[in-house]
Amino acid sequence: MAVTPDSAMRVAAVYACVRIISGAVATLPLHIKRRIDARTREDASDAPIWQLLRRRPNRWQTPSQFRRMLQAHLLLRGNAYAMIVRSRGTVQALIPLHPDRVEVVQGEDLALSFLYTRPDGRRLRLPQDEVLHMVGLTLDGVRGVSPIAYARETIGLALAMEDHGATTFRNGARVSGVLRHPQKLGPEAVANLKAGLEAFRAGGDQEGKHLILEEGMDYARIAMTAEDAQWIESRKFSRSDIAMFFGVPPHMIGDTEKSTSWGTGIEQQSIGFVAWTLEDHLTMWEEAIDRDLIGADDLLYARFNRAALVKGDIKARWEAYVKGLQWGVWSPNEIRALEDQNPRAGGDIYYPPPNMTAEAGKAEDESTNPDAQADP
Repeated sequence: MAVTPDSAMRVAAVYACVRIISGAVATLPLHIKRRIDARTREDASDAPIWQLLRRRPNRWQTPSQFRRMLQAHLLLRGNAYAMIVRSRGTVQALIPLHPDRVEVVQGEDLALSFLYTRPDGRRLRLPQDEVLHMVGLTLDGVRGVSPIAYARETIGLALAMEDHGATTFRNGARVSGVLRHPQKLGPEAVANLKAGLEAFRAGGDQEGKHLILEEGMDYARIAMTAEDAQWIESRKFSRSDIAMFFGVPPHMIGDTEKSTSWGTGIEQQSIGFVAWTLEDHLTMWEEAIDRDLIGADDLLYARFNRAALVKGDIKARWEAYVKGLQWGVWSPNEIRALEDQNPRAGGDIYYPPPNMTAEAGKAEDESTNPDAQADP
């Protein structure tokens, strides 16, 4: 069975993995920051690239739609492309290009160019500085490879099992029981019995009703066979394998039966997903934006707000806020900003860590009480 990115999306596990990763990348806040000095940063909301990435990347897409689409391209095909439209050196729009229509060419000077085939068949050559190019796992440093390419057999098996199961149940080949007659029936009697059973089964108002058996017939239910159990187990195995190819914990696509190498608890698996899968994609986006869109401006850089990943867990979120406040990582107003609240007067104070406060108090007591330092 031929496995393509489009046919692979018919498999529930593939669709779920692509949806989860693409949705996470699309919904995380993306900031453009400006370096003031070696330690100070600020939001560069006055930069044109900020408006492009936070408001309107092109005429028909929102920022989340744009990122979700390119991330899906990346997961299914290993590459994501967007044509950069500039006016007087300023990026005005990002036009997504379907990866199947793009060919990457590396010249003798090692610079890249991109041949894009338009829907009408015409070809357009774009230089490297006119394309936002994100590469997944790559073996040559130029083109990314998709999980679909290496999971082709696993996905093909899942597709085959889906088709087999659908065909079996659609055609009624799955036998749930048999009727036994004490005597041998003639062709006419068999035909009449079949017609009666078909009429009973086809009648929607017969749901839950009892079938009346005559002439000593009895009904025997067929239990799940070993082949049935093996088919179900194979589907579970394929689902776990597909999740592994995409780096998604099985519980996130509905497989909660057993612990995996991600960890024994759901929380540990979720933390592993953020650290080992999502972080890889976020870093790739940030570096591609810095290289292709920001370019020579060393003061600007792109940064996703990772703190938003815990917004769904209010307990974990507020525990993080309290620790950040206690250790002087955040000010009260910075925490309010994360919650989309307005600042308040006196909220820009950074509190010193508790142990430093205690040490400072002890030092002050010793300096104001010389007798405390004298020998007894």
